[in-house]
Amino acid sequence: MARYSRIIGWGMYVPERVLTNDELSRMVDTSDEWIRTRTGIRERRIVDKPAETTATLAERAARAALDKAGIPPTALDMVIVSTSSPEHLFPATACIVQDAIGATNAGAYDLSAACSGFVYALAMAHGLIVSEQADTVMVIGAETLSRLVNWQDRNTCVLFGDGAGAVILQVSDTPGGVLATVLGSDGSGAHLLSLPAGGSRKPPSLETIRNGDHYIHMDGKAVFRFATRVMAEATREVVEKAGLSLEDIALIIPHQANIRIIESSVVRQLRFPWERVFVNLDRYGNTSTASIPIALTEAVEAGKLRPGDYAVLVGFGAGLTWAAALIQWGPEAPPVTWWQRMWWHVLWYRWSRLRSLYRRVRRRFFALYFRGREQVEQWTFTREPSPDGRGKDRTDQK
Repeated sequence: MARYSRIIGWGMYVPERVLTNDELSRMVDTSDEWIRTRTGIRERRIVDKPAETTATLAERAARAALDKAGIPPTALDMVIVSTSSPEHLFPATACIVQDAIGATNAGAYDLSAACSGFVYALAMAHGLIVSEQADTVMVIGAETLSRLVNWQDRNTCVLFGDGAGAVILQVSDTPGGVLATVLGSDGSGAHLLSLPAGGSRKPPSLETIRNGDHYIHMDGKAVFRFATRVMAEATREVVEKAGLSLEDIALIIPHQANIRIIESSVVRQLRFPWERVFVNLDRYGNTSTASIPIALTEAVEAGKLRPGDYAVLVGFGAGLTWAAALIQWGPEAPPVTWWQRMWWHVLWYRWSRLRSLYRRVRRRFFALYFRGREQVEQWTFTREPSPDGRGKDRTDQK
């Protein structure tokens, strides 16, 4: 029997703090008009509390997707988090999210493909499902890029925002869901958009901090030229791969990086109607790998996608990478009842926190217990030489 993967749940979360262009104009040499005419961005959301991190944003988006899907966290077989601003180099942010939502049966890992990452992760989830390695997979795109931006560099600080979006893919025997994907990369352009320090090549040091190597560095003109070319090419390729034409596509949801990139690549090069392109970057800015799932969630909630519609998700990012996925939107899951919502939010998620605390305490207890045993076992029997050569036993402490 053929296996298909369809999206059964979706959700998003953005921080409450709104940073407008006018506020930015008081921080760097820029203006609302300069930002809007060059990027299309009016405002963006940014984290402004220490407790707000990539994992907490991802957790909120994950809960919203579970609510929409009407399934418990224990139904998940895998959690994939795509991010360029993880909690740590390791452990994976996905593991933190898996623990927070109580997905006790799920594996978890992070995926790094910059702004293309969500579509990459979608392709990985689809592969797991059709190859019978999983039945239900959560894919999250989450970023807190405001903590990696140099707020004195107007070429980058005006662009980026924070947020998270999530979808849940589940196996189905009905044709539809993810129909085709296209993934590509060109590492010769890796230097054009990067975070130079913090890895093994440039470990943190006074010099890297002094040089600002822990901030996002970007050659804007080169990235613009690359993006306008690959967005159009990837869209054409994924549509052809699915055996469809652009006339069949109800909606294109591009990576929300720059309004001029979207206009040039999707509208002018593809000659695709503007009214069938979903854009929300004016309110969120470039949320990197979170931009497509956030836009997808808003498009569905706004009625832009209906059962049976074909949609293209297409993005580009550092690497350089690009990715596109063609999906056929399926029937929506039945609404979540009030008692299900109460069970998950009031009981399950709170129990998950208690379960996590219990496991940490238990791990600490056993560490202390075995440390005590090791100290006892340091007393061993050794052989002491004697004049007759036979020796005698004595106890000694190592």
